[in-house]
Amino acid sequence: MEEQKKHPVTLAPTEGHSISVVGDTYRILVSGEETAGAFAIIDMLIPPGGGPGPHAHAAFEESFYVLDGEIEVKSEFGTYVATRGAFVRIPEGGVVHCFRNNTQQMAHLLCTVVPAGLEAFFTEIGQPVATGQFLPPPPLEETFLKKLQAAAKKYGQQVFPPDYLQ
Repeated sequence: MEEQKKHPVTLAPTEGHSISVVGDTYRILVSGEETAGAFAIIDMLIPPGGGPGPHAHAAFEESFYVLDGEIEVKSEFGTYVATRGAFVRIPEGGVVHCFRNNTQQMAHLLCTVVPAGLEAFFTEIGQPVATGQFLPPPPLEETFLKKLQAAAKKYGQQVFPPDYLQ
């Protein structure tokens, strides 16, 4: 029996599912649906002042490669400023972490999660946008926070108050 070969998958720079999440724009390049849950890859644009608040996920690994700009990564173990070409790996186990763009330039990250699932969380809490489009961060009102907490729990994450790592 001849082995069935799969076609390569390509995406043009404006293709893929883009989502506005807390004011950042994430473009899902490869979803867990496409990899049988093995991994997902997300192209992240983080505007000045952007980035997710403190959170943790025990069941998956998340890594970032900084394509351009810089982000400040905070965790329970300290702070690291990741500039162009830097790599950050958050291993499985649930370490509380966050990152923020403290500059006046856009930060551009490539995020890989193993196994997949984070992209489904983003799809649930975010809002579809055009590639490169940005929406303002949602106000941290009780309705949004409850939705965020419920979705985080559903996808094996914990969300902490903004000042948790200070």
